[in-house]
Amino acid sequence: MTNFVLASKNAHKIAEMQRILEPMGIKVLSERDGSISIPEVEENGKDFSENAKIKAVSAMSATGMPSIGDDSGLCVDALDGAPGIYSARYSGDHDDKANNSKLLFELSGVPSEKRTARFKCSICCAFPNGDVITAEGTCEGSIGYELRGENGF
Repeated sequence: MTNFVLASKNAHKIAEMQRILEPMGIKVLSERDGSISIPEVEENGKDFSENAKIKAVSAMSATGMPSIGDDSGLCVDALDGAPGIYSARYSGDHDDKANNSKLLFELSGVPSEKRTARFKCSICCAFPNGDVITAEGTCEGSIGYELRGENGF
């Protein structure tokens, strides 16, 4: 089995990555399981792709193993792409309910046809030989008028 490091402490993200990769013979290692140590990095990229790369390259450099980093968020057209790379801390904290409440407040009075948005996710794999591969996907949609659902945006 090949080992890959996941540059995340998010238990849900780790479990999802394990579910996806283990059937392909890839074991996901993380700081959470105590098998590795990764330094904290500043996500100071200009977009999701750069932030994913910062995380993946840092984890690979620290461990010498192939590593995965990701970044994702919500981009709302009526807010000129905000919250974008600041989605997780849009209200100032990593608080899903507060982030959603702030978003709905900022969109109050915006008609439905102008509430278009997309969720973007970038994933980057960094390898010890220097190869770096990045992929990005989007899911188009629109923002409703009230809080619904669970677990974030």
